Amino acid sequence: MWKFIIRRLIITFPQLIVLSVLIFLMAQAMPGDALTGQVDPNVSPAIKEQLREKLGLNDPWHIKYADWVGGVVQGDFGDSFRFKMPVTDLLEQRIINSFWLAVVTLIFTYIIAVPLGLLSGRYNDTILDSSITGYTYIGFATPLFIFALIMLWIFGYQLGWFPTSGSVSPGLEPGSLEYIISKFNHLLLPAISMALIQTVSTVQYLRSEIVDTKQKEFIVTARAKGASEARVYNKHILRNSLLPIAAFFGYEITMLITGTIFVEQIFGYPGMGQLFLESINLRDYSVVNAIVLLFGSAAILGALLSDIILSIIDPRIRIK
Repeated sequence: MWKFIIRRLIITFPQLIVLSVLIFLMAQAMPGDALTGQVDPNVSPAIKEQLREKLGLNDPWHIKYADWVGGVVQGDFGDSFRFKMPVTDLLEQRIINSFWLAVVTLIFTYIIAVPLGLLSGRYNDTILDSSITGYTYIGFATPLFIFALIMLWIFGYQLGWFPTSGSVSPGLEPGSLEYIISKFNHLLLPAISMALIQTVSTVQYLRSEIVDTKQKEFIVTARAKGASEARVYNKHILRNSLLPIAAFFGYEITMLITGTIFVEQIFGYPGMGQLFLESINLRDYSVVNAIVLLFGSAAILGALLSDIILSIIDPRIRIK
């Protein structure tokens, strides 16, 4: 078990290094630099060149990359040239909101997906199965940003059940019960919107795995030996069918990253996704680099976590 984890970690570190190099090189290829739009247009080119030299903007790319990585390792992502503050402080204000939005979305995703997948797989080819499968087909065909707009219009503006923007009501004391309830109420609708779309893949894979497992020889043998249907389903079918849930965990994290970028913008939720789009529009490359690095690292670590969970559930896949 530990050998498998160590080997996966050895593979993960080069992935993170390659990711950081690609992010840095793509940022360097973007038009402009840290001084673009930040100095008076009337300043002479000689003074601009002196400023670039002072900031190290004329250094070779590998030197600038080494300086950037050295700062990242120490938790220093540089300064935001648009927000006029350290990128680390700026991320701290947003990352907590995105973290809790992701956690609540994952909880709702599995609360919805697991029962639907189990029911659809156990009672396949029935009206119940057709209804659940129809829901997944609609979910596959519906873009997330369209569905989020519909949810916001119905439950936010028409029914008024949820707030339509922000992460907390103004004037509340941080840490109070009213503050916590308000925070949860503000992230509830975005989380449900993402979960209802994100859940369809898990439902389909769980259903397919259950249907496939029911037809395998060891299930037929268990029934022939007189095992009850409940025992066959709970001990044999269910345990073997949970593998896709673990395998999809990293994929769920990746979908959360892409989903929050659009959902936070639509709901006006001040998280990492909204900050990412704002920084792109403002050409604040220091912030963009930091967010892309964090998003990419989360996806890589999510895949690592999926492999570890899979190795625990099914020891046969461990690398010897």
